[in-house]
Amino acid sequence: MKIWFRYISLVLVVASLTACGYQLRGRGTFLPPQIKKVCVPVFKNSSGRYELDLKLTKSVIDELVSRTGVVIEPDRDRADGVLTGEITSFKVEPIDVSEVGAARRYKITISTKVVFTDLVDQKIIFSNDNFNYVDNYDVPEGVDYETAETQAIDRLAGKYAQQLVVSLLEGF
Repeated sequence: MKIWFRYISLVLVVASLTACGYQLRGRGTFLPPQIKKVCVPVFKNSSGRYELDLKLTKSVIDELVSRTGVVIEPDRDRADGVLTGEITSFKVEPIDVSEVGAARRYKITISTKVVFTDLVDQKIIFSNDNFNYVDNYDVPEGVDYETAETQAIDRLAGKYAQQLVVSLLEGF
């Protein structure tokens, strides 16, 4: 009798949780249903940082596809939506210095302008003229600054893309 009572209680708890509307954060469905193919041109790079435009664009495409399942369409005329971006600034600042005055930790700030346009309905569904991503990275001993920065940008591009796509899908 006790086993049946526990079993029924467990079923009721699970059923009540599934009916409460609980959802994982970052899996919003803000994109209109008619948007199946998205064009993502290479971000304009006004920052001066070499290849930052290519790395951010690739990461945004990868994240958009993995979270939404949309098809990336290189031809804007055949797409249902277009995501355009411009990197307006890229700043690197030392935030931790060793005893001898060498920087060990840096803060990177990437600022962008981003617009997502629904080409079917001809309207902007997401726009942010100051979309920022800030993160830190360390320079391990024996590794030169440029190598550490390049490796950090490769990693941070993915995090930037995650933050952007979540903002887009959740409509913030």
